[in-house]
Amino acid sequence: MVAVKVKICGFTNYDDAMAAADMGADMLGFNFYPKSPRYIKPADALKIIDRLPAFVDIVGLFVNNTFEHIEKIADECRLDWVQFHGDETPKYCEQFGTLNVRTLKAIRVKDEKDIKHAEEYYTDAILLDAFDPKKYGGTGLVFDWNIIGNISKRIFLAGGINSENITKALELGIYGIDVCSGIETKPGKKDHTKMRKLFDMIKNLRG
Repeated sequence: MVAVKVKICGFTNYDDAMAAADMGADMLGFNFYPKSPRYIKPADALKIIDRLPAFVDIVGLFVNNTFEHIEKIADECRLDWVQFHGDETPKYCEQFGTLNVRTLKAIRVKDEKDIKHAEEYYTDAILLDAFDPKKYGGTGLVFDWNIIGNISKRIFLAGGINSENITKALELGIYGIDVCSGIETKPGKKDHTKMRKLFDMIKNLRG
């Protein structure tokens, strides 16, 4: 039995978000980074969130924002998780312990030094993503998963996960997977056929 959280990120419309929830997603992510091709305005995200079932967790992705900015959106959009996907420091992330949200820090991985860097963060979970000098996530790139090793954290794995490599990803014994570009027709628009294939494979692996 493989127990793993499934987080699907980068939603810009209700149909995709609801389809992911129906297929079995545990967490749905909305990108609040204005420079991202998957950016969605908080007001538009709320219109989607209001129509989603209560059993899925809502995640808001932020890049190098102020505490006040994130606090405001977390409250307005009723976020369950706040994801830091920029250059946020461990000290910066700690202050969010005062809010009624769980925290997820993304680490963009180039080598083993970045893996060790993850140990410095005391967030509720760590997300390991592939490094790209020009982008904060959603690159579709895959880093060398063999360097992950043992980290004393809840680990989400991201970066180019799709139906072709999902089996290998789940064999790593991670807490969760984060899927975005691997099931898209274009940034912000999900391919429901690819998404269904991914969830079917996850269900088979879960036994």
